[in-house]
This record gives sequence, structure tokens and C-alpha cells, in this order.
Amino acid sequence: MSATSTATLLPGRRILVTGAARGLGLAFVEAIAAAGARVAMADILQDTLAASVSTLQQRGLAVEGFSLDLADPASVQSCAQAAIAWMGGLDGLVNNAAITNSGGKSSEQLALEMWDRVMDVNVRGTWLMTNACLPALRTSGRGAIVNLSSDTPLWGAPNLLAYVASKSAVIGMTRSLAREVGADNITVNAVAPGLTLVEATEYVPQARHQHYLDGRALQRDQLPEDVCGAVVFALSDMARFFTGQVMAVNGGFVMH
Repeated sequence: MSATSTATLLPGRRILVTGAARGLGLAFVEAIAAAGARVAMADILQDTLAASVSTLQQRGLAVEGFSLDLADPASVQSCAQAAIAWMGGLDGLVNNAAITNSGGKSSEQLALEMWDRVMDVNVRGTWLMTNACLPALRTSGRGAIVNLSSDTPLWGAPNLLAYVASKSAVIGMTRSLAREVGADNITVNAVAPGLTLVEATEYVPQARHQHYLDGRALQRDQLPEDVCGAVVFALSDMARFFTGQVMAVNGGFVMH
């Protein structure tokens, strides 16, 4: 999604993006900032985050980096507070940060510690960050939450159970929260990307990549920029009567 086509969509908005140091999160930050927003970039990967922030600032984009460990409730709270203070408020939250960890293992091969780690980051962390941001989003009057799910729970991807379960939970949380905060004029939507070519999917076997390529209506690799349009839309005024929805962005691999 080009900067030219989005430049008037998010003027003056204040957006927090988690998992923003690289991959999809970084692509979201670039698109959101190019659309006119100030963006707080949060991540646990401090060196990578610092490099990404520096690169975007050199391009004239209004971004700043903040340390975040979603598995640590105190870190979540301090990150949200610092980001909101830097921006002077909050209009949008993109809950993108997540871990996979369970890839390539059957249900019986999953360790209890691995299951708990995935749930602590992907589900509990998303919940905690959302709660930390809700007061500021209410004050905004046009708050928007975008939760990154995945298309894996939409088709039941095998040998990825902890991750799939966590991303299914994100969908359920999205729908329930949309009803809870609708009276506050806050929208809550989920974006469910397909298998995207980023660092986080480098572990995926070639056979799974081919499975996606063969099953897509649009038969090409999915790139980070393919997902940005849905995220920018959900944060913008074009989506003010759009809430509790799941947007599957996967080239037609799953249609629902």
C-alpha cells in the first residue's frame, strides 16, 4: 500500500504497534506513519527496534521505540504508559506481537511450558496491553483496536496447535471486546493474515509454503505489504461502523 494512496487516512492519529521491530509489525508502522500518524513502536528485540526506529526517523516519519515484554505484566503497563505519554494520547492500538514456538510439533509433542509461554504472550499479553490502553482510547473518542490473528484457526493448520489455539482466542476476544467497548465508540477488529514471507515464518517447511501457493486464489507469495491495507483501513475513519469483524488477508486461501 503506497504512501500516496494512504496519506490522508490517519492524519494526526496516535497509534501504538506491538511487535514493531521487524516483519509484519514494521510494515504496519511504515504504512501507518506514511498515512499521517505518530507511531509508538514496541518490541522485546531492543537492538532491532532501535535500528528500525532510526531508519524510519531518518525518513522523516514520526516514530519512537519502547521496550515491551508481553509475558511481563509490569512491562506491558510501563510500555503503554510511556507510549501514551510520548504521543499525548492514543487513538489506535495494533496488537501484533506474538510468538509461534509450537511449529512442527504434534499435540502430544508440545511441552506444558511451551503451551503456557505461547498463551502468556499471545493471549494474556494481548489482553493486558488492551486493558492498559483502554482509558486513553476512550478519551480519544474514535479509538480503534486491531488484533493480529492468523488464518490458521480458520482452516485448522496441523502441527501448530498452541499457536493456532492462541490465535483462535484472539478472534474470540475481538468479538467479545467489540461488544464491551462499543458504547465508548471504540472499534475492535481482527486481521488474519495467511503465510507471509517474514523472519517469523522462516521455520515453515517448504511443503507448507507450497500448500498455501497451491490453495490461494491469487497464486503468489504473500508479502508484508499485502496485509497493511486492512490494518490501515481498520484504524481509519472509513471503518468507524466496522467492528467485531475478522478480515482474512490470505489471497483467497481461506474464504469466509
